[in-house]
Amino acid sequence: MNLRDLNYLIALADHKHFGRAAAACFVSQPTLSTQIRKLEEELGVALFERAPRKVMLTPVGIDIAERARRIVNDVEQMKESARRNQRPEAGTVRLGIFPTLGPYLLPHVIPGIRRRFPDLQLLLVEEKSDLLLSRLREGRLDAVLLAEPIHDDQLHAEFLFEEPFLLAVPEQHPFARRQSLSVDDLAHQDLLLLEDGHCLRQQTLDVCHLAGASEKSEFRATSLETLRQMVAANVGVTLLPTLSVQPPVAQPPSIRLLPFRDAQPSRRIAMFWRRSSAMEDFLKQLADSFRALPATLLQPAQAVLSNHSTAPPDTL
Repeated sequence: MNLRDLNYLIALADHKHFGRAAAACFVSQPTLSTQIRKLEEELGVALFERAPRKVMLTPVGIDIAERARRIVNDVEQMKESARRNQRPEAGTVRLGIFPTLGPYLLPHVIPGIRRRFPDLQLLLVEEKSDLLLSRLREGRLDAVLLAEPIHDDQLHAEFLFEEPFLLAVPEQHPFARRQSLSVDDLAHQDLLLLEDGHCLRQQTLDVCHLAGASEKSEFRATSLETLRQMVAANVGVTLLPTLSVQPPVAQPPSIRLLPFRDAQPSRRIAMFWRRSSAMEDFLKQLADSFRALPATLLQPAQAVLSNHSTAPPDTL
């Protein structure tokens, strides 16, 4: 048994298809098939259940594949530790970020990261929070940006910033002539939400429960941009994170953005990595680069001014 065989095992566990797994490993299908069979013979168990058009892990195969992932990840961490010791700012970092944050945060911070770490290869993966956490725990990502809290003793959390929410309403809405509002004003409002799996959905639900609002249950969006356009089409109102309304993001002219004047609903963004990571010292430096986000970008009132400099006056 060697690392090559373990990588073949992991590839087949991921792709569940001999041809695709072989292509991912840059070997022929017969080569991969032969090595998997030898590995099974060495272990004395069947790792895969083979069908004409389907490959499935056996129960013991699931356990051994996860052990193989940990072994391969530990070896990669050893290599990475050696590389970092020689030149900490060089190398590759696989960073995960969720969809309602990535497009709006990264344009503001990536240029600074490139200037600070010109030789760093930053591989970005955008997925829903649960998938990012799973890949982080498996060693397939080095760090992830997520909304707190995440309850996992095996992960280190490095707080970055707090991002307030604004209420987005169509210009026909009674709130549209206000300049700000209270969380209590959301009582009895029906908010547009994202579909299950998005952390922003749960964050918005938490605000709804606090304020006595509810979900507009006949519609669930698949993206933040869909929510934005549904508000513009006078379908309903929703909460938008402050970064998602900052330039260069364009807002439809029929949307009004309202900051909260009292206890502002918000989300706390942190970078997470495994406590066992050999990259911890460098990841702290990388977190500092994300934490250096200009404070003005996180000010809801400034976001409103940037997008609607001619907003109608508050007449209420």
